[in-house]
Parts: sequence; structure tokens; C-alpha cells
Amino acid sequence: MDRLWAPWRIKYVSQKKQKGCIFCSALKSREPKIKDYLIFKSRYSFAMLNIFPYNNGHILVSPKRHVRELSLLEDDEVIDLVKSINKTKKILTKVLKPQGFNIGINLGRVAGAGVIGHLHVHILPRWSGDTNFMPTLSGVKVISQSLQELHKIIKGKLC
Repeated sequence: MDRLWAPWRIKYVSQKKQKGCIFCSALKSREPKIKDYLIFKSRYSFAMLNIFPYNNGHILVSPKRHVRELSLLEDDEVIDLVKSINKTKKILTKVLKPQGFNIGINLGRVAGAGVIGHLHVHILPRWSGDTNFMPTLSGVKVISQSLQELHKIIKGKLC
């Protein structure tokens, strides 16, 4: 049997699960912790790296206010959220130069939402050939860059 070693994943597998909302927790600190992987904040929304990415550069954009549905947002919040999605897409285009994007929202557990109480939008950069045999045959997704490295690069491009 072949083995794919990913020792950096042990901290995610073995750590105690965080209580409360990951989005609200990331926003609470005046001095964001590196583990929150915040990319930017706007007036009503913010962007952060997904610590369990489907693909390299997987970013979550969320309203600051803890709401579960788009329909619960005020007009200003919706506009700001869409502008933040566009800003995130521009950042990823500049940094990673993807050939396309998957942008979507999972509403409810059965729809695939990992965090069901705080609305968030998934932005995934995509490249030709980025899906291969690994997920199909072995249930493994290979992510080619660490979160720390990507966060440092993105933050460097914003300054």
C-alpha cells in the first residue's frame, strides 16, 4: 500500500474542536491571530483562508454580522459582500493566476455547509488539470502550498 505523508495535518486532526462560530471568533480579536488567516476586512464583511481547503487558495468571504441567510442581510451588507467577493477574486487572480473560479454558498447541513449559522461564500481558484486521480482513487486531495505561505504572499500583495 502506498502512503501519502502529510504530517502538518496532525494539528487539525488532533486539536480540540472550537466552540462557537469560527467567523465571529476570527473577528473578535483586535490583533488577529495568524491562525485566523484573515485576508482583509471591509465595512460589513471580511475574507479569510479556509483552514480545510478544497483547493489551494480557497477563501471564505462572510458578512461580519452573524446571519444564516442572504435574505437576512441589509442592502448595504449585500453590496459590501459582493464587493468583497470581487476583491477576493482579484487578489487570487493576482497572486495565484488561476484559469477559473468556483464561487458558491452552501445553505444548510444537507447542502454541505460546515458552519450553518454564519453565512459565508466559498471562492476557489481553479486550473486546468487541478483535479486528478487522487480524490477518486484514494480519497486524498493534494494541496500544493501551506496556509502560512499563501497567507504571507497574499498579505504582502495587499501592502
